[in-house]
Amino acid sequence: MQEISNVKYLSQRVAGLKPSGIRKFFDIAATMKDVISLGIGEPDFTTPRPIIAAGQRALEAGETHYTSNAGILELRQAVADNLARLYGVRYDPVNEIIITVGVSEALYLAMVALLDPGDEVIIPTPCFVSYQAEVILAGGVPVEIPSKLEDNFQLDPDAIRAAITPRTKVIFIGYPNNPTGAVAERDVLLEVARIAEEHDLIVISDEIYDRLVYDFQHVCFPSLGESVRQRTVLLGGFSKAYAMTGWRLGYAAAPEHLIKGMVRIHQYTIMSAPTIAQIAGIEALKNGEPYVQEMVAEYDRRRRLIVSGLNKLGLTTFEPRGAFYAFPKVAASGMDDETFAEKLLREEGVAVVPGNAFGAGGEGFVRCCYATAYEKIEEALHRMERFMNRYG
Repeated sequence: MQEISNVKYLSQRVAGLKPSGIRKFFDIAATMKDVISLGIGEPDFTTPRPIIAAGQRALEAGETHYTSNAGILELRQAVADNLARLYGVRYDPVNEIIITVGVSEALYLAMVALLDPGDEVIIPTPCFVSYQAEVILAGGVPVEIPSKLEDNFQLDPDAIRAAITPRTKVIFIGYPNNPTGAVAERDVLLEVARIAEEHDLIVISDEIYDRLVYDFQHVCFPSLGESVRQRTVLLGGFSKAYAMTGWRLGYAAAPEHLIKGMVRIHQYTIMSAPTIAQIAGIEALKNGEPYVQEMVAEYDRRRRLIVSGLNKLGLTTFEPRGAFYAFPKVAASGMDDETFAEKLLREEGVAVVPGNAFGAGGEGFVRCCYATAYEKIEEALHRMERFMNRYG
């Protein structure tokens, strides 16, 4: 029989995608014992009990069927109420909100709904690994603009202006930022809004870490004004603030004509987000605030520990003001980020992610996630001290 090629039947878009730089190191770590992971961006907290109980009650009540394509209306209303309460931005829950399978699906829907082949999306880096990949899978072209440590990894409006071409359709922003922990200042976001209006561009704003900020008031991008809201797709979810990663629950909020396009794709690919997760999400938004505050306080304690510890080791670390990541520069080790991460894992059993996984702006850094127990962070820093004593 004729042998079938493993590659030739794949689309060029899929065959050309790089594997996730995050997964490589977890695959290695999975073969080792006594590894402390500062890698995966997932809360170490269990979902709060009342949220779990709401999901259990839903199962027992037989809530195991499809919901409407856009999601349970009560949940969409709760999302709208939450955004109005926190940021003063108002959405119609019937026509301007869709419930998705995590923010990942919301990101996919936004890209596919907006992009024609060859359309360009400006993406500040370092950024989450999915952004460029989703642009490519939608037929678009990601255009990276690196942010810099000396600017506290802030957005650079001048760099955005310089990157605009006749094919530019979207500016993509994600703050608080994964992997740097940077937040976006209001004045900078206002300038991004002006650029989008001048060039008639859409802005996609991934704000999954909006509740995880320290000594800072998060600025929700569409809250900057009605004209800004009208050209923004806001992405959010439940995974980080409510420790609900495995429930796979997110949302997108946008003007009706954009949401209609996203629902059209969603109904043919997903049908609806998990019913039990949606019901649990209603409980999270209505009664989960005390648990959010408890988790934020603990993340803040860990944040101060890891930033201080890394700086003492000579690994220059920008102070993150959002999310749960530290992003130290590894030049003092004499290694590039890929070599540093691999040697640290194999020699000391500490898993971090090389910064180059997050785009060109991340080269020379590693991402350390502090969503793990305080005592484990202390031990990881102790092991990293031994490592730096050998190489630093």
